[in-house]
Amino acid sequence: MAIESRIAGYIVAVVINLAIVCLLAPFHQQLSSTTVALTMLLAVLLIATVWGSSPAYLASVLAMLCFNFFFLPPVGTFHIADLQNWIALLTFLITSLVVGRLSAQAKKRAAIAEAGRKEVERLYEELKSAFERASEAEALKRSEQLKTALLDAVTHDLRTPLTSIKMSVTTLLAERNSPTTPVLDTDGDNELLEVINQETDRLNHFIEGMVELAKLEAGDLHLRRNWGAIDEIIETASTRAAQLLRRHRLSVQLEKELPSVRVDNRALAEVVYTLLDNAAKYSPPDSTILISARQQTGGLIEIAVTDEGTGIPNELRERVFDKFFRGMASDGQSRMTGGIGMGLAIARGIVEAHGGRIWIEDGPTGHGTMVVFTIPVGDKESVGESDD
Repeated sequence: MAIESRIAGYIVAVVINLAIVCLLAPFHQQLSSTTVALTMLLAVLLIATVWGSSPAYLASVLAMLCFNFFFLPPVGTFHIADLQNWIALLTFLITSLVVGRLSAQAKKRAAIAEAGRKEVERLYEELKSAFERASEAEALKRSEQLKTALLDAVTHDLRTPLTSIKMSVTTLLAERNSPTTPVLDTDGDNELLEVINQETDRLNHFIEGMVELAKLEAGDLHLRRNWGAIDEIIETASTRAAQLLRRHRLSVQLEKELPSVRVDNRALAEVVYTLLDNAAKYSPPDSTILISARQQTGGLIEIAVTDEGTGIPNELRERVFDKFFRGMASDGQSRMTGGIGMGLAIARGIVEAHGGRIWIEDGPTGHGTMVVFTIPVGDKESVGESDD
């Protein structure tokens, strides 16, 4: 293809020079040598741009000969009588050769640039395909991890309370149907009923968490905002978590004159309860769990729950908010304290739905974990949320 293009360029060089001679020669007396020279230079430039340097060199030589024979006196001969015409002819030849060379080089550079662009596009497509394949592999890996987490949930968070309920009910039925004297007294019966009640609540909480997480994933969480007091929200969560905190000391520190906030009180109390639950799980008995709240600039309220546990490594502080993720203790051991790892994922979804954010820091003394979240005070003119 390159040879054919070059041959075509040679033919075009001859044809264009002949065409220029045929058009301008009859008027050589009326035309200045400068006009003719510029016309021929334009033809050389065109040939160099389209067909390359070799056809341009041929066009330059032909243009020089035609310029000499048909336009420089004495016309019709290759003899040049005037020294100025010699200078003009040599200048024309050199200029045409240089123009042809530069134009051909520009074409070559453009071709190289285009080839480079195509190569970049090709590499980009390869990288894109490789990234998509890697993303698919990562998605499959995460899918397997989710399956493992769900299986763990079924075996632990569902089977464990069901086993307790089944054992308690079986014992009560066996006692009722026993022909002999009952083994359990009233306190024993009440204790078994309490186990059934607690484990049923545990199952109910687990299912509510799954439903809440599904709503967050589907973007179907609807907040019912009302104006409420921060201390009431914290008191609601603390009262609900009293059983979880029975082996810990709870301290509440609230900044004076905190403004009311326009939030979904039930959802925000669920966030505080989740943080208290985690703090109770991951801190030693008889340690202090602190709830604090203060007003920040920009119309924000900051609420924090601080424990005196082993803390969370920096590299895991973002991952603990992923669904089905359970963190590692500072010694590298898995925190196998129960739960499927939904709580913080749900908490983040609720906080972000309120327009806030949630994160993890070290405790004030450098030990333990402080989970902090902020929420805007709110505005009655907010759109897209319902009021009770």
